[in-house]
Amino acid sequence: MKAKTVLPAVAMTAVSMVLTLAVVVMWLGGAVPWPVALVVGLGIDGGWLATLAYERRLAAQGDHSGPVTAVGWSFGLLATGVLIAHALTADHSRGAWLAVAWLPLAAKALWLVHGLWERTALTPSALGAIRGIQQEARDEAAVARARLRAQAATEETRLTAVTAAGARVARVQAKTAATLAGAWSTLESARQGEGTGRALTSVTARVTPDVTPAWELPVWGPTDPVPALETGPALTDAQLDELVVEIRDSRTPPLSYREMATRFRTAGHSASEVRLRAAWKRVVA
Repeated sequence: MKAKTVLPAVAMTAVSMVLTLAVVVMWLGGAVPWPVALVVGLGIDGGWLATLAYERRLAAQGDHSGPVTAVGWSFGLLATGVLIAHALTADHSRGAWLAVAWLPLAAKALWLVHGLWERTALTPSALGAIRGIQQEARDEAAVARARLRAQAATEETRLTAVTAAGARVARVQAKTAATLAGAWSTLESARQGEGTGRALTSVTARVTPDVTPAWELPVWGPTDPVPALETGPALTDAQLDELVVEIRDSRTPPLSYREMATRFRTAGHSASEVRLRAAWKRVVA
């Protein structure tokens, strides 16, 4: 990774130094002896190379010097100025010389980029740790997305199942309500029929001779809750008979067994259904 920034800077510096030396020798060769022109060219390149080496040494130590950097850029500007002056005074290929006149400044800029890269470069272990953290974050995000998608699918399935079950329950309730309505309609018709009582009495006449019970079919409607009874001493048959007679004859015509039993229990008396019905039969007989 380091070679990607340092190699272009080295190549650009070498080309710039060669061009600067060649231009100085060609430009001053006609005015002064060529050894003098060569010394001048080498002086410019040597000063540039010396300041560059010093800058690299300071950078390796984690330090920086403003004056050294200014001197280095001065040598780069001087080399660029020499190339531009030669291009402007050349009799031929002026455009080509102007095209390469920017190379010294470009070399300095590449070294600046390389210095910035070195100050921000990380070790392989740090880069590996960063990659691991990024991968862990991506894994957690992927798992979270998968979990959310799974939860959404599960919730959708649950809602679909609940909706379907509710629809089935509603259909069953509607069917049951229709069946109950028909059954209670039949019972009500039988209850209101004129021959219902006579038919039931004729069936039970052999079982309860000389007794004409008042047959009543159940009525479909709201019921009144009966308060809880406190357990007290058991009633004797005589006491039970007296209570049944008292409650039955409390209204004219006498109360039916159903009404009498309701008032008996509402009044707070306690007796089993078998004993209460047996007392009713004794009283009626």
